[in-house]
Amino acid sequence: MKIALINENSQAAKNGIIHDALTTVVEPLGHDVHNYGMYSADDDAQVTYPMVGLLTGILLNSGAADFVVTGCGTGSGSMLAANAMPGVFCGLIVDPTDAFLFAQINDGNAIAMPYAKGFGWAAELNLQDCYRKLFEGESGVGYPKERAAIMKKNRGVLAELKAKTCHDMLTVLKSVDQELLKSAIAGEKFADLFYANSKDDAINDYLRSL
Repeated sequence: MKIALINENSQAAKNGIIHDALTTVVEPLGHDVHNYGMYSADDDAQVTYPMVGLLTGILLNSGAADFVVTGCGTGSGSMLAANAMPGVFCGLIVDPTDAFLFAQINDGNAIAMPYAKGFGWAAELNLQDCYRKLFEGESGVGYPKERAAIMKKNRGVLAELKAKTCHDMLTVLKSVDQELLKSAIAGEKFADLFYANSKDDAINDYLRSL
């Protein structure tokens, strides 16, 4: 699995802590982490939480990433922005129980975490425990197990509902503020990471045209 990490500007200084916690857990499981930054608060490309939503939509809809790990001060802004995109199902994860239940019940493709609120002593251990609950087992199994079938059905209903209420990602990219979009993809390593992994030629061509 290709797991993309995105940090917005208010919590950019914690990118190293988050990246280390994520790679410590998921790389031994055979997953790859692609760090899209921000890498520090002083990065030239400043990513706001609305831009996090755009980036999440681009990465998941193009196939450049299979899962996105992001967040902001509370996690709520990044979650809302990500869920505004087609094909994105993002959960707010605060503790390992949230992570386990989101993976088993909702089987989404993105999470947002609070990197300021409650981010105190041993925060990196909480991150690692959350990532373990997300990635160490099979997702979508259901909890409790006897409700697995209805949970799977409801995920399908939600996916169909979102498909009806959202435009496709290319239409979104052409419709949004183009300066906002340019800023969202201006990260230092975006081009190197994205174009090597994206599977959608139409999205690639449009982003390159900017």
